[in-house]
Amino acid sequence: MRQTYYAKNGEITQEWRHVDVEGMRLGRMATEVATVLMGKHRPEYTPHVDTGDFVIITNADKIVMTGKKAEQKMKNSFSGYPGGQTSRSYADVMKYKPEFIVEDAVRRMLPKSRLGRQMLKKLKVYKGDTHPHQAQNPTPLEINI
Repeated sequence: MRQTYYAKNGEITQEWRHVDVEGMRLGRMATEVATVLMGKHRPEYTPHVDTGDFVIITNADKIVMTGKKAEQKMKNSFSGYPGGQTSRSYADVMKYKPEFIVEDAVRRMLPKSRLGRQMLKKLKVYKGDTHPHQAQNPTPLEINI
């Protein structure tokens, strides 16, 4: 008789992965990264346990959006005060904070729960091609898009 294996907290060793997203499409890259953060790429994936790896994303300012999405899609924010709603296009946000666009795309593909927030903490996004995580010896993550 076979029994289903469920991973426990602390049983899984989490690796560090590195992705250079230069020239990649935003949504397709975000789905692959979210899969690795959740741990769905592992055979011992367990839905209620964080079995995913750490992911480092570099060159976030060189991400690509197809069509007119950069000009037409809007990022809304609200301060909580009357008249405090602001809308900016993705192209405007990419000029001053491209890390936010990439992190937001991945965040929306993770579970909307306490576990999803824990998974998001394992995502590190950087504007340029350097990152401060060389000591963790990240292995390259191949994304076939």
